[in-house]
Amino acid sequence: MPLQPVVPAAQRVCSSNTASGLGTRILRDAQAARPAKGDYVLVNYIGYLAADGTVFDQNVTQAFSTGAVIKGFSEGLLLMNKGSVWRFCIPAALGYGEKATGPIPANADLVFQVELLDFKSAAEVEAMRKQSAAGEEPKGK
Repeated sequence: MPLQPVVPAAQRVCSSNTASGLGTRILRDAQAARPAKGDYVLVNYIGYLAADGTVFDQNVTQAFSTGAVIKGFSEGLLLMNKGSVWRFCIPAALGYGEKATGPIPANADLVFQVELLDFKSAAEVEAMRKQSAAGEEPKGK
């Protein structure tokens, strides 16, 4: 459970929009590489409803493929530099749309604050899995 179960209105707005309608705001910039489509990312994030700021999800050091999340989240990840912190304002059409999902109502606009800790290509992840299966120590990047 977050320290603040409701995020204030000032932290639910973005400063620019992409062509698809994804809102973004850079909270901490970083001059580093960006992940590519299909890469695996390691992030800290908190997700909340745009309408009232109710927190519905948060996680630290969560790893997943950029293709394994809702469209707006995936699009935002591909814009981020490693080490940066961004806010994504995701319209329902780029989120869960008309489908209610757990604590997220149908047609809900979402907001995520995301810190991109690291990322690896699918090939790097596969190599790490093979090394692990062979009992070898993984090699650093």
